[in-house]
Amino acid sequence: MKRKTKRLLLNWKILLLILFLVGSIATLALRPLTYGIDISGGVALVAQTEHPVDSKTMSVVVDSLQRRLNNLGLRDITVEAQGNQIVLVKVANISTEEQANQIKTVIESQGVFYMEFSGVIFGTGKDVEYVGVYKINSDNSWSVPFRISKSAAEKFAKLAKGKPGWPVDMFLDPPVNSLLVVPESVYKAMNSSEFNARAPEAPTLLERITKAFNISVVAYANQSAGEIAKLAEGKDKVVLVDVPQELQTELEGMNVTVRYVARAQGESDHQLIVQVLGLYGPYSLGEGLTVGEAQQDVQITGSAPDRLSAEQEASKVYTVLKSGSLPVKLNVVGMQFISPRLGEGFKTQALYAGIGALIAVFLIVYFHYRNLKIAVPVASTSLFEAIIILGFAALIQWNLDLPSIAGIIAAIGTGVDQQVVITDELLGGERSTRVSRRSSVLRRMGRAFFVIFASAATTIAAMSFLLVYFVGTLKGFAFTTILGVLIGVLITRPAYAEIAKYLLGED
Repeated sequence: MKRKTKRLLLNWKILLLILFLVGSIATLALRPLTYGIDISGGVALVAQTEHPVDSKTMSVVVDSLQRRLNNLGLRDITVEAQGNQIVLVKVANISTEEQANQIKTVIESQGVFYMEFSGVIFGTGKDVEYVGVYKINSDNSWSVPFRISKSAAEKFAKLAKGKPGWPVDMFLDPPVNSLLVVPESVYKAMNSSEFNARAPEAPTLLERITKAFNISVVAYANQSAGEIAKLAEGKDKVVLVDVPQELQTELEGMNVTVRYVARAQGESDHQLIVQVLGLYGPYSLGEGLTVGEAQQDVQITGSAPDRLSAEQEASKVYTVLKSGSLPVKLNVVGMQFISPRLGEGFKTQALYAGIGALIAVFLIVYFHYRNLKIAVPVASTSLFEAIIILGFAALIQWNLDLPSIAGIIAAIGTGVDQQVVITDELLGGERSTRVSRRSSVLRRMGRAFFVIFASAATTIAAMSFLLVYFVGTLKGFAFTTILGVLIGVLITRPAYAEIAKYLLGED
């Protein structure tokens, strides 16, 4: 008996199970599990593209947005396409409206980046080759260094030669080919030297944006919606800036695309212009860049009233430059917070469900076989399987959400079925001589594992289809189910077979 026990403990299948079990427990102790938004809490944002797109374009949108949000330094992000126009963004561990609004701003920043000088676009986001880490100074000024392409640098060198102090403008998502209807004070500011850096003789901001982006600007003087619509003929949209909002409804009734921008409380004309145009700058051109020699290493600088605002502004510029342009504009149409307290309730319920499932497995198997030598190993193997799955999840930092936990339970249920197949084969053999009994056990185990591998293959095939072709919560369910099935057929099921043979006297 001692020899049989020693042989069992030295069996490579048992040692493999012990190795993975100990490794999983150590991983869980050193690297805690991470949870998805429905457990840890966070914010879910629903974004809509300006128009329906094909699957290839949507894939680019999802990939670019994922990289952009990752560059923002956020963790536990999922970006999912829902059809051909909706993108669902979930970010765990976000609890304040300020954090959510920062994410919203990044999502809605299409990232079409322009570099303009004297009304000429000399580079776009495609010309950005490298983006350095942004820097925040003690006076709340900030800078984002980056490198532009050789062609953009050469074009800029020709434009800037002999023009020190002239304004250099950077734009993110300017309203290209549009009509801006603005208050008279805003119009005067745009048509003055206020945005000319240190060169009052340079073209005004109004002249620069008209030449570069075909943006027309009119001062609001009680024009009717019809008069504005006539002025906007040939334009993509009308941007109403701090003018009566009822114009928006009237223009939309005329099938005119309208964007309305309200003035925030205390917002100056200068700040309003910067917001509407997506303007960064103007930056005064240094003498070193006016000698006609191309320089690829440049930087965007700015300042803010406090360090938090400086961090947010620099971070936005950095992430948009870093991740590139989105192929289509996104607008956030819905936002919902999920309470961490509610998530804790889900976590507790999931734990109770798992414990309940193990108890149910034990009782059902016991009442079926009336044998603790079978019920205890079956339930224990299911527990070991769950621990190993959780260990893998902790190791790769897989975010456990409720569908993922459901997948673990489904995998354990499949495992119990397979253990029952093994047990039935062991109990169904004839008892004769030791040699013939051993031969019979091998044949029966072969039949059992043929059924097990066939079942596992069909399950993995079905779940792989969900993992590849579906989005959202189905991916978490499919991943953990596949992981559980693989752990079962490769680790826990072979070990259970050896333990069952030992306990039932078939070894």
